[in-house]
Amino acid sequence: MHGRTNPASAGRAGAGNVSMRGKAGILLLALLAGGCSSIMTPDREPPPKLTALDGGLPVHALWSTSFGAKLEGQYQRFAPIVEGGKLFVADGEGRVASLDAASGKTLWIVETKAKISAGLGSGEGLLLAGTRNAEVLALRKDDAAVAWRSPVSSEVLAPPRAAEGVVVARTVDDKVLALDVKNGNRLWMQGQTVPILTLRGTGAPLVSGDKVIVGFANGNLAAFSLADGKTLWEVRIAAPQGRSELEQMVDVDADPVIMDDVVYAVSFQGRLAAVAQDTGRLLWARDMSSFNNIAVDKDKIYVTDSESQVWALDRTNGVALWKQDKLGGRGLTAPVIHGDYIVAGDIEGYLHWLARDDGRFVARYKTNDSVITVAPVVAGDTLYVRGKNGVLGAIALPGAAHSSPSP
Repeated sequence: MHGRTNPASAGRAGAGNVSMRGKAGILLLALLAGGCSSIMTPDREPPPKLTALDGGLPVHALWSTSFGAKLEGQYQRFAPIVEGGKLFVADGEGRVASLDAASGKTLWIVETKAKISAGLGSGEGLLLAGTRNAEVLALRKDDAAVAWRSPVSSEVLAPPRAAEGVVVARTVDDKVLALDVKNGNRLWMQGQTVPILTLRGTGAPLVSGDKVIVGFANGNLAAFSLADGKTLWEVRIAAPQGRSELEQMVDVDADPVIMDDVVYAVSFQGRLAAVAQDTGRLLWARDMSSFNNIAVDKDKIYVTDSESQVWALDRTNGVALWKQDKLGGRGLTAPVIHGDYIVAGDIEGYLHWLARDDGRFVARYKTNDSVITVAPVVAGDTLYVRGKNGVLGAIALPGAAHSSPSP
């Protein structure tokens, strides 16, 4: 049984799904049964009311369409991909589609019949998906044909990545697998011991040059050789604290991010840390709890924590520069950078834009979907938004892209 709950508060909205492993986990699940339910159950506390926003920047809906099945149980990892003027998107029932990014017109759609468990990855001419049946599925971008299907060790809950002739996938049993991009044959596999109780989710592997960098449920961050899987370095981001398995959860579920040869990673009930990419040396760390992806620019790191507070921190030392706490309890998505702004969605279908320099509110928009649990995707002026109920839309904030940072 899996439920979307905040493990730190046993039922409060806004945290990641919990996966139970082993007898102790089953016992703990029984004790927490009231909290293992959807964030949209009737007994969920309603989010705080929003205060009026006067004089906000103009936000325009460009198009909206309905695509695929509702995101039941898989919340954070079904973001679309935007490449070359096209939008690629998948759903949990195996549908994969390509849409014109400017108009939302469907270009093609295929029925793979795979139980897709995470959004798409991309690279080497392929679209890549993980499945609930422990497979990695590869589709050719040019004609949507299935290139190959490869069995892996368990369910894949994060988008696979591809580079340098290798597809890298991260499985729910804390394994990292490299597959040949031509045929899906396994090249190598690495893994770590899985704690009894973990969040239901995993970070996607980060491929950087000749390295694969992965965060694990035990609080570790590790780098492996892309060529042969050899461990290059390993560092502990967070150490388990407390007496219970629930208190000791320190999953690194957010995707690692690299900027200027520094890797940034955050754990649930643990720390946000900066690590030297070449050596794995811990440069700094500070207490932070988040399961959402982080955003990084040349000066700052942006985090939505497990209480849905938005932080901006100095990239060089982790010192807090500002915190926006007026969205607490609204189940915010990961933040994304949109020009001079940070934007995140919430569980009532709102998008919130904050100024990057001081965290003040600058714009708000109510989408056509009642719940946003997938972080928006930015391309120029436009945000592409995936709602829990299947609504896919494009929203523009004119002028936002004029100062967008380089990725």
